[in-house]
Amino acid sequence: MAVNSTVIVLIIIVVLLVIALGAAGAMLAKRRKSENLQEHYGPEYERTVVKTGDRRAAEAELTEREKRHGELDIRDLKPEERDRFDAEWTNVQRGFVDDPVNAVHRADDLVGEIMRTRGYPVDDFDRRAEDISVEHPEVVQHYRDARETRVATDNGAVDTERQRHAITSYRALIDALMDRKSDHDSVQTTTPTTSQEHTHDHA
Repeated sequence: MAVNSTVIVLIIIVVLLVIALGAAGAMLAKRRKSENLQEHYGPEYERTVVKTGDRRAAEAELTEREKRHGELDIRDLKPEERDRFDAEWTNVQRGFVDDPVNAVHRADDLVGEIMRTRGYPVDDFDRRAEDISVEHPEVVQHYRDARETRVATDNGAVDTERQRHAITSYRALIDALMDRKSDHDSVQTTTPTTSQEHTHDHA
């Protein structure tokens, strides 16, 4: 009888240890996942926390983004597509000289066209930004800022410096979508200027 009691006690102890180890492992895995999300998304993680109201909800949303993104059929650009988009982007930057507003609009359209060609859904802007954030979290805020400027141009005058910044932000996103290296926190090597600025510089 005493032996049976000892065995039962040992079994209970083992079961409790297994439960404790399982709980500790689950907590460790959860913490590691949280750290990985913070490291990967950076400022986008904190932005999502603010938007959702707490970290658990934010991490659930980011995880859902990744799941949804994984179901997309994203493909690389073909060489001829890459060349065409490069040429269009060059024309956009040149067009900034005479018509900054039109250049901003064309840059926004070009981003949408590149995304559509690669297989991203493009009907909803917020969805586009979320999809981009999964692979390119470092540039998604550039996209939101540029898009905000593009929308602002429909509602009134926007100063040239803000439009120039939008073009630079679009460039960061286009570089990411075309898998080119870019210093996303710097201005363009050749910063676009308007024709008025160009005339003033040579006056």
